[in-house]
Amino acid sequence: MSIKWSESLRRFSDKDCFVGGALNESWTYGRLADRVVECVDQFRAEGMQPGSVVAFAGQYTGDMIACFLALAEMGTVAVPLPDESSPRIDRLIAIAQATHRVTRCTDGTGLLVAKLPIESTESHPLYQKLREADHSGLVLFTSGTTGDPKAAVQDLDRMQLRYAQPRAAGKMLAFMHMDHIGGMNTLLFSLSHGGSLIVPQTRTPHDVARAIQEHRIETLPVSPTFLNLFLLSGAVEQFDVTSLRRITYGSEPMPESVLTQLSSKLPGVELLQTYGTTELGILKSKSENNQSLWMRLGGEGYETKVVDGRLWVKAQTTMLGYLNAPSALDADGFMDTGDAVEVRGDLFRILGRKSDFINVGGTKVSPVEIESILLEMPCVREAAIVARPHPLLGQVVEARVVLNEGVTQAEFKTMMRSHCLGRVPTEAIPAKVTIATGVLATDRFKRDRS
Repeated sequence: MSIKWSESLRRFSDKDCFVGGALNESWTYGRLADRVVECVDQFRAEGMQPGSVVAFAGQYTGDMIACFLALAEMGTVAVPLPDESSPRIDRLIAIAQATHRVTRCTDGTGLLVAKLPIESTESHPLYQKLREADHSGLVLFTSGTTGDPKAAVQDLDRMQLRYAQPRAAGKMLAFMHMDHIGGMNTLLFSLSHGGSLIVPQTRTPHDVARAIQEHRIETLPVSPTFLNLFLLSGAVEQFDVTSLRRITYGSEPMPESVLTQLSSKLPGVELLQTYGTTELGILKSKSENNQSLWMRLGGEGYETKVVDGRLWVKAQTTMLGYLNAPSALDADGFMDTGDAVEVRGDLFRILGRKSDFINVGGTKVSPVEIESILLEMPCVREAAIVARPHPLLGQVVEARVVLNEGVTQAEFKTMMRSHCLGRVPTEAIPAKVTIATGVLATDRFKRDRS
């Protein structure tokens, strides 16, 4: 049976649960619990029932958090959507087979519910499985850049078991939104343990640092790409970030050079590598130490194996399946993550997606490794390594870089070759260089190699 959030939240009644965001709100647990009750009453009056599939804006506002918790309490399937300006919104709603959509009133004072036309009265088998178990569900979309993203269906009741053991949450920054597995993990962890979720005005390094200073944030869960931007921006020096006790990083491999800089700049902060996917949820992990990219993965409820250098995981939080793609699980319930790994005893090192490796005449090149080496160069602010076709070698390596002012492309090429020689095979040294401007990051703050 689904968690009754309207009661669970009252354990922390007068404590702040949500502060900040674009609307600069401040919500206590008691106020959020009251709002969840109001949402449940409204949604039932609008015809929602267990098994309804409900799309809503996945950005952080008090109303939208209450909306999600109400949907979870009612046994519906929640479908958090990305920024409503996204041109793909209608397509995502269609893939999810949503029966209802919830939006904020234009004056910001409430929620509107729209009943959606559906093409078929037949429910998807995965939704039927949730109804039979009397469980609530969650649909998250993968971050593919071409074609339709895959829609992963999670058993939300089962996912929430990960947060059953009492833990200290403290003040956490809410960085990724509810449509991302990392954002959902942060939200559920914080609300399950009486934490305070702080949302910055924007996700720029300076606004994040300003939020840390103003609210004395203790935990910062972000991506390696954001951490590189955070260091480059100078925000660490401009704001008081001494309240930080832990930085958790995941969603993509961490360049070793960025980790080295981070541990030097923030020597008193624990740096914890996390690992998870849309399909598996967030696994339990423990970094070897602050300077190491090696970590332990798993624990109770999780199993791992390595096949042909790729990581396979079986998890209690594994999705039920995709709405629009074949199952990704083998006969034993393991999923191929697609990530290349090295193993040392009970430690793993994530090398990145094997599909991202570049084959230069038979030499396999890891983009993350080359990016890390380039980011060591004082003239390089950002770097993204991509494959380019070549008539003889099949592929060659191209570096897209953002440089500091005063460095020309020709100068950089000369310095780059000198910096890379002897450290990587000659084939791995970028044969092409493109000078980029702006930020080499996706809207989910991963390295943009498109």
